[in-house]
Amino acid sequence: MSRTLLLALAACALSGAAAAEVVDSQPDGFTIRETTSIAAPPSKVWATLIQPAAWWSPDHTYSHDARNLTLDPRAGGAWIETLPGGGGVRHMVVVYIDPPRALRLEGALGPLQAMGGSGHMTVTLKPKGEATDVTLTYDFSGHTPGGLQPMAPAVDGVLNEQITRLKTSVEKGPRP
Repeated sequence: MSRTLLLALAACALSGAAAAEVVDSQPDGFTIRETTSIAAPPSKVWATLIQPAAWWSPDHTYSHDARNLTLDPRAGGAWIETLPGGGGVRHMVVVYIDPPRALRLEGALGPLQAMGGSGHMTVTLKPKGEATDVTLTYDFSGHTPGGLQPMAPAVDGVLNEQITRLKTSVEKGPRP
């Protein structure tokens, strides 16, 4: 392992980065869990959570600009990305919302949209003293040639990045 990689891993460990885990991985689906503690009350975490433009990585959008992301925080509301030229992407739909405790969305993220599958993301916020414990769980199942099992680590990496960005955005302000 390179010295640079070791230093980067140590920095993540010391920064209170999110814990990432592929909970289950099968040919027909997987479950990912990301957890972190954010130094803010649930109301502040919630206010940022429902504004994905403030924390979602532009590298994981179709437009490469997170400012194009919006979330309508109500049952049936959608997480939408506007695209140049009048296009758009419906990433997920809100199926359960209990502010500031839980948000559940249904949909396939990124390249998973092109597969015959279904995904569910649940984000829970639990107060813990002056902080908030956040858990993001994403279940995806369906069919794709070669199976879904090999995709779990990549999805885990992307979602770990997002929950880490959420933490940073709440604690230090929105990220570009």
